[in-house]
Amino acid sequence: MRRTTKYPVSGANSLWQIYKTVSFWKVIKNFIVIQIGRYTPFLPLKNWLYRTFLHMEIGEKTALALMVMPDIMFPEKIKVGRNSVIGYNTTLLAHEYLIDEYRLGDVVIGNEVMIGANSTILPGVVIGDRAVVAAGTVVHKNVPAGSFVAGNPMRIIYTKEEMEKRKGHSNK
Repeated sequence: MRRTTKYPVSGANSLWQIYKTVSFWKVIKNFIVIQIGRYTPFLPLKNWLYRTFLHMEIGEKTALALMVMPDIMFPEKIKVGRNSVIGYNTTLLAHEYLIDEYRLGDVVIGNEVMIGANSTILPGVVIGDRAVVAAGTVVHKNVPAGSFVAGNPMRIIYTKEEMEKRKGHSNK
């Protein structure tokens, strides 16, 4: 289950009311920083930009590939552990703007996590240490540590225990 906080709105849908929920100037600053980061091939520079100007928590040796799209409105709600890989063109969302409400939720990605290209991580999700997310997956619920998940809707393909059993059989 995703952990998000709901904020009801009345009148026009919540996206029309965006600047009641987040500062216009914050969005402009975040947009500029993210666009620079999306195109830079220099991982230390990208991590520094995101840590310094977006207040994202990014662990040592973590790599956000080219074109990764962090949340523009609330990037400070994203935490990525050490030595993880976030694949090309992945989207990390910490917000959802709906008709009658908007929702905010932290995104927590563990240590040594591999997220394949073109995946979407929804708000309020926790991805456990050493998990693997296949390319193109929509992560709409928590991912247990050490598991392999794939698809839309996301399914657990192997748990940590099943992966260890498979490794044990292949070593014999």
